[in-house]
Amino acid sequence: MKSSRLGVLRGVLFLSLLALVSCGLPQSTSDNPSSSSRNPSVRPTIVFMTDFGTANDAVAICKAVMIGIAPDARIMDITHQVTPFSIAEGARFLAGVSPYYPAGTVFVAVIDPGVGTSRRAVVVKTKKGQYFVLPDNGLVSPVVERDGLDSAREISNTSWMIGENVSSTFHGRDIFSPVGAHLAAGWDFTLVGPVLPQLIRLTSQVPTTTDKGIDGDLIGLDDPFGSVITDIPADEFKTLGYKIGERVTVLLDKKPFTLPYVKTFMDVPVGDPLLYVDSRGRMALALNQRNFSQVNKVTPPGTIFIPKKGVPLKAK
Repeated sequence: MKSSRLGVLRGVLFLSLLALVSCGLPQSTSDNPSSSSRNPSVRPTIVFMTDFGTANDAVAICKAVMIGIAPDARIMDITHQVTPFSIAEGARFLAGVSPYYPAGTVFVAVIDPGVGTSRRAVVVKTKKGQYFVLPDNGLVSPVVERDGLDSAREISNTSWMIGENVSSTFHGRDIFSPVGAHLAAGWDFTLVGPVLPQLIRLTSQVPTTTDKGIDGDLIGLDDPFGSVITDIPADEFKTLGYKIGERVTVLLDKKPFTLPYVKTFMDVPVGDPLLYVDSRGRMALALNQRNFSQVNKVTPPGTIFIPKKGVPLKAK
């Protein structure tokens, strides 16, 4: 009799525990179209970038919208100091950062000079499995060229937005932030809107190599240090024949400038210039512990020509 009562008690406890666990399981509804592919034990990550700056409340508002929808999400910042309206600079930062994040990461990028016009708001999924929520203006072009396009959809489903009264000038708050948060919360990507067969592509210039040397462009600054970044890949520069320690005369905006080719900043005295390979594998110019751009009054965009070793340099 005693063992029988014990068995009944164990059964009741088991059923009670089962009911308690079942009550804690998330329920999928039409209002929360979650994707079953997301691992609930992995905290979602949203990576955020804008040209909004930090002198106003725009970034804080966007983050508040994201947290209100996906309270468990980690929000990581690339920068909010992209040169205003510079799609090319934003595209460079986005392509530079995204390789360091895993599949499933949601990137929200708002450099959007065409806000409120007929330009489309989109979600792009790459073959790496990352999501990019942004305007269709070429901002994601370098990422797609590198990682491949899985699919892209136009954002048209208003239930993914902050509401039906969308501002014509603040899509970062009303469209991109809530869509990014819903993706981070596990909503089904295919419900955001119709498939886009083609994206706007950013037209990027590439350096030109001839038997005389390489023509390239000054594409950005490594701020706050003021180093000038070029679009010339290190491997392409090395075909010109220069060795570490040799002095190189280049044309910056058609003006000659001579500096040593070295590995790092302290290879030259403080205040001296150097030509080096930056951390992204591009040629760059700097002053050791000084601001190259300010001192030499060189600011992108601009041009650079590096002659092949032994070829006389002529002003162009």
